[in-house]
Order: sequence, then structure tokens, then C-alpha cells
Amino acid sequence: MYKGGSSYTATAAKTIRYAGLLVPILMTLYGTGIVLGIVQSPQFFGFYSFIAISAWWLMLSILQFLTPSRTKRDSAMRLISYHLLAAAYLLFVSGVSTPFVAFWIILLIASRTYFSRNGLTLSMLWFIAVVAFDIAFWYHRGELIIMTYDLVTLVAILLSGFVLMSIAKSQEVSRLALSKSKEQELLQRDRILTIVNNLTDAILSTDKDGTIQVYNASSLNLLDTNDSLLGLNIDKVLKLVDADGKHVNLVHEFTTTKSTVARDDLNYIYKDGEEIHLEVIYSPIRSSYSRTKKAETHDGYIVIMRDITKAKSLEEERDEFISVVSHELRTPITIVEGTISNVQVMMNHPDTTPAMLDDAITTAHDQIIYLAKMVNDLSTLSRAERGVADNPEDINVRELIHKLHDEYNSEAAEKKLHLNLDLGVTLGHVYASRLYLEEMLQNFITNSIKYTVKGTVTIIAKQKLGIITFTVKDTGIGISKSDQAKIFQKFYRSEDYRTRETSGTGLGLYVAAKLAHKLGTKINLTSRLNHGSAFSFTLPVKSDKDKK
Repeated sequence: MYKGGSSYTATAAKTIRYAGLLVPILMTLYGTGIVLGIVQSPQFFGFYSFIAISAWWLMLSILQFLTPSRTKRDSAMRLISYHLLAAAYLLFVSGVSTPFVAFWIILLIASRTYFSRNGLTLSMLWFIAVVAFDIAFWYHRGELIIMTYDLVTLVAILLSGFVLMSIAKSQEVSRLALSKSKEQELLQRDRILTIVNNLTDAILSTDKDGTIQVYNASSLNLLDTNDSLLGLNIDKVLKLVDADGKHVNLVHEFTTTKSTVARDDLNYIYKDGEEIHLEVIYSPIRSSYSRTKKAETHDGYIVIMRDITKAKSLEEERDEFISVVSHELRTPITIVEGTISNVQVMMNHPDTTPAMLDDAITTAHDQIIYLAKMVNDLSTLSRAERGVADNPEDINVRELIHKLHDEYNSEAAEKKLHLNLDLGVTLGHVYASRLYLEEMLQNFITNSIKYTVKGTVTIIAKQKLGIITFTVKDTGIGISKSDQAKIFQKFYRSEDYRTRETSGTGLGLYVAAKLAHKLGTKINLTSRLNHGSAFSFTLPVKSDKDKK
């Protein structure tokens, strides 16, 4: 269907269709009155002229009513036909000065609706031409009264036309301003939606009843769904519970708040039972005060959500870590402080022997060594957490293993242990952090030497299908099944009396597990009580891609 000019609307087109059907019927009835002598018209040119004009007009009116125009050309032809038939009716049936000439205004409106200002102008010019023809005709017959009536009619219709043109012009200006305003509004809305959709925080906007009206992509990610949230109640979509497991009704919370509220004690539970910790910020969307300033109204509410499960876990882990470290440090510091105080007292006591002083100082020294190891482990852990010295580099595996063997061979010999090497023929290089890799292997080697009374400690490195397996195996006391699940926890030490006989911070394997994670690998443990243990992990051989 042809949409017409700038002033075209569906309602206007429908009204014109009905008018286009009704006006010819009324004009035909009026002409019938003229034929029957009920109405007088000096311009009536005969019965056959009336029948021809009325028949064509009625046929055209029925056609345009039943089949709306679909093209610009179709609309133009129909309007031209209406103007020709209307002109013929005024000139040869009713006369220009008939009261029904006011129906020409409908032609003006239709012309403007379908062809804007140009159509209106042409319609007015055609009417002027029709009146001019009628005046010229009656001028030759000396009918001054009819000419006067024609001129009055012309002025009335022209004034109506000019009024329509003024209205059309003002409406067009208003329509352009409104269209520009809408474009700006849509542009601003699109910009805001683009910004909101690119935020990592989940954002929901609801009406005053809690029905979701706007949401961003992060909301779908947080809720783990691809379904639309529009029109859903926020409490049905976002089922929250507090720290006590009690359901939280957000709509109720909305109605009881007058300012922005931030809560970090809420949990969201997925359908599979997984639970995440959320920080939820909600605030009313305020509208302006009314003119009387009697009350403040809300257009709805804005909800911002952030998954803080990891942050909350890290915070709890940090608090626990500080608490445990404080506890673990307190014991050796107390022993050192007490031992040194005793030494000071014994030095002034006449019965004190050198052996007693030596024993006390040895105890203090052992505790200082214990503290130094703990500080070293904590320092390594801190570096790993902060990513210090984690830049990968080319490491010759064979050279690294021989270096570690030379470094710890004397320590093993002091305990009458054999520190053996079992290396593959082809090892190659790995591309990893040297600090992290050395720390892990040193941890395994020192633990094996510490917890092996007799026998051997073997450092193994084998390469197969581009994967190097590092293993430190011993014939020591072994680890029980119950302890194997816990030894990678921080500050955990086995209750085995043989373990308690040796000093240890309980951080070594915890740090090793952290370093393994940084290296992208995992520690595997095989152990049997009283038969020894083997700690192993794998790293890929350096590829050509790593060399670039």
C-alpha cells in the first residue's frame, strides 16, 4: 500500500477512503434533486451529462473504497480522476457556487495527505482554473450575480487552502523537530544500552512492582541463562538467601528503602545447587517532585550485582592464614625468648656448666632456623601469589638436575643416604619459571632427605612424547592414606611420631602446590607407609613456538 506524503497516517487514509465514498453519493442525490426540479441550478446542462458524471464518480468511489491504492502512480491517477469529475460536476450540474463546493476541501486534504504540499498547491490551482472557466463562461452571458457568487466561493476555498497550507507547514516543522528529537533520544538510548551491555557487573532495571524492564548481557551470564528476562518478576528470576539461609524478597526490600542500599551478605543458588556470593546494590529511580511537592514518586528500581565469591573466599582465606601464621610463629618465638632469658640467668649462676649453656643455645638456634625456614616459605608463597619472577625462560633440564644433585649430595651423605640420579637419554629443555621449578624440586628433595632414615633418594627425569616427568623418590617413612589427602594444606603436619621428631613448618608442600598451579601442572603423590614416597609432576618440552 502506498504510504503517501509526510503527513500520511493510517487514520487519515481511512477517513479519506470513507469520504471518497460518501461525497459522490451525496452529490449524486443533490444532482437528482436538480433533475427532479426540487433544487434550481442555472448551470444544469442536461440529464445525460448528469448521468455520465455521476456514474463514473460512483464507480470510482466504490473502486477506491474496496481496493486501496498500492503505488504512487495509482494514487495520482485516482486523485486526478476525482478532480476532473468534481470540476465537471461543478461546471455542468450544480454550479460553482453550490454549498457542496465545500467538499473540495476534502480534495485539498487528500492531495496534501498523499502528495504533501505540492499536491495541495496543484489542487488549489485546479480549483482556480475551474472557477476562472466558469466566470469566463457566464461573463459572455452577462450573468454578474453568478460571477459574484463564483468569486466569493473562490475566495472562501482559497482561504481554506491557505489555512491548510499554514497548518501543514507548521505540522511539518513540528514533525521534523519531533523526528529529530526521537532520533536523538534513540541515539542516546542506544549509547546507554551499549555502555550497560559492556559492563561486567550485572544490571537490572525494574518498574515499581519489580517487573524487569531492562537488563544487560552480564545479567544473563551471572544467572547462567539465555532466556529473556523482560516482563518477569525479579524475585522469580533472582532467588536470593541471606547468610542464615533465609529467603530475601527484593520487591519488599525495594519498598522499604529510600536510598541506595549495598549488601554483600546475599547468596544466589543455581538450579544444580551451586551457590555463589553476591554483592547487591539496589536503589530507587527517582522522578521529579510534583508541582505541589507533596510526595516523591519512584519510576522503578535499579539493581547492580557482582559475583564476589572468589573475593570473599580470598578474604576468608587471608584472615585464616594470618591467624594460623600468628599462632605458628608464637610458639618458636616464645621458646627462643624463654631460652635466651634462661641463658642470661644461667650465665650469672655459679653452678652453670658449659654443657647446659650449649644445650640452651642449641635449642634457641634450632627455633631460629625453624623461623627462618617459615619466613623463607612465606616469602616464596608471597612471590608466587604476586607473580614475582614468574617470567618463563629456557631451562636445560639435565643441567638443572645435576645442579640440584651437587647441591644436596653432601646433605644426604651426612645422613648416610645415597642421592641417586635416573635421567633419560634425551631430556631437552622446558620453558618455565626457573625460580618456581627449582623451589618445587628443592622442596621434594629436602623432604625426602629429612624423612628417610636409611636407603636412597632418587631424582628422576624422563621424557616421552614431548612430556618430561620429574620425580623425587625415596625409601623413607612413607605417608599414610589419611595424611595423603591433607599434606598439601597449609601448616598441616602428620601426627606420625617420626614426623614430629623432625622440625618442619607445614608450609613446604602447600607452597609446592601453589607453584605447581603457577606452572600449569599438578603434583602426583604415590606413597606407602614404611616403604617410601614419590612426588612427581610433568612439563612439556620446549617447542619452536616458545622460542619466538
